[in-house]
Amino acid sequence: MERIRTTMLRTLPALVLTATLVSLAMGAVAQEQSKPPQQEQQKSETRTFTGKIVKAGDMLVLAAPTEKKTYQLDDQEKAQEFINKNVKVTGILDMASGIIRVSAIEPA
Repeated sequence: MERIRTTMLRTLPALVLTATLVSLAMGAVAQEQSKPPQQEQQKSETRTFTGKIVKAGDMLVLAAPTEKKTYQLDDQEKAQEFINKNVKVTGILDMASGIIRVSAIEPA
């Protein structure tokens, strides 16, 4: 009986230490998960895109040859006066949809 008690007294500190470390690790994981992903942070940055406003079907888009991409524009009315012209579009790019939330369009 004494032998069992001695064994338990030796393992108890190790058990407490293990439980503490697991608790700390779980807290760190939970805190890491609460941070917004990198992509979410990038979505809110205002950028300037250069290219040409062109028609793509019934939509006006920005064709950006340097990036080899075409972006949809959320403000079709602002883009109307710049059809087939080189422009600078300032706005926020939604990475998931490829749509620029336009804040300004000006000639390039």
